[in-house]
Amino acid sequence: MVNYPVSNSGLVSEEIVPTQLQDRCTEQYRDIYWSLFEQSGICMANLDLELRVLEANRLFTQQFGRTSNNVHGKNICDFLHPSVQGKVKNEFIRLTDGQNPRFADQIVALGAKDSVFLGEMTGIAVRGSAGRVGTIMVLVKPEASETGPQMLVGRRKLFSPVHARILEGVAAGESTVQLAAKLFLSRGGVEYHVTSLLRKLKVTNRPALISKGYSMGVFAVGQWPPRVRPEYVSS
Repeated sequence: MVNYPVSNSGLVSEEIVPTQLQDRCTEQYRDIYWSLFEQSGICMANLDLELRVLEANRLFTQQFGRTSNNVHGKNICDFLHPSVQGKVKNEFIRLTDGQNPRFADQIVALGAKDSVFLGEMTGIAVRGSAGRVGTIMVLVKPEASETGPQMLVGRRKLFSPVHARILEGVAAGESTVQLAAKLFLSRGGVEYHVTSLLRKLKVTNRPALISKGYSMGVFAVGQWPPRVRPEYVSS
């Protein structure tokens, strides 16, 4: 048994614990951390204060369709659809500035082969021994979907021009009669296209249709009347 010198308080002073023992404890806790990091069943990544990925677990790289080399050093906003990048970046700025300890927000993220998936991103400010924010822990929870990613960016347009105009009208609160007059369609024609949109976005009513559209990043943020982003509309 090794007898370590004690301080006047009777406790072993941190400064006089052998360096070898300190290293062994550090390695032990590091092993535990990595085990939890990899086996948590959650997409996880650590960021520096510039929002660059320092480390990411296997589930994170798989979910975003990347390799470890293509993740490390990348800005976390590069993994998000442009429609939500500004909003999420502002959340991260509040974390790095110490204004908020955490946030949780809905995201539209870029997955494998330009696919897009919905989910929730949680950011947690990790403070160091001095009490200052040193790193950011990110957790990503993809939304459960029977069909997987629902749309493709730049390869498949989600809406025809008529569908886009009807979606914009519904989001602006226009009635079937108003849409019919505006688009030179019959009321039955408008209802046909609305039903097609409900089926396409897998929702059951008009309010849910608009909510799903916003959650998917279909609408331009901060614009009234609502406008469908051009990258989702076929020419």
